[in-house]
Amino acid sequence: MPEIVLPASQKSLGQALDFLHKHLGEDHRQMQTHVELAVEELLVNVASYAYGNVEEPKHAKHGQVVLGCNWVNMDGIRQFCVWLRDWGKPYNPFNYETPDTSLSVEERKLGGLGVHLIKHVSNHYVYCEADGSNTVELFFKP
Repeated sequence: MPEIVLPASQKSLGQALDFLHKHLGEDHRQMQTHVELAVEELLVNVASYAYGNVEEPKHAKHGQVVLGCNWVNMDGIRQFCVWLRDWGKPYNPFNYETPDTSLSVEERKLGGLGVHLIKHVSNHYVYCEADGSNTVELFFKP
């Protein structure tokens, strides 16, 4: 399964998208926008919040994010799976209240729209915390 290790920084976004283009293939460009939006949102969240101001890293991979992808068969349906793993603070992005998009921008609470977007552009999403890492897996049907 192809993976790339990147600094947990917004500057890594170009490398992340190049990696996805390489492994997604020309035949699946119609889902490319959804995959890119979701990965960009997750990578920006990790870069912005996962590591914070930690004086002593708790893990050798502190400050890194692993991006991987693979074609999988889920319930008899071929899907593109993308995952991001970090070693920052435990955080399940899917464990929060869905923003009320019927409210005006001024009335809404800050945050949550990116995860809301991810839930709508992916077909399935999973969060796992294990061995000091956070992993989010997203699945996309061609």
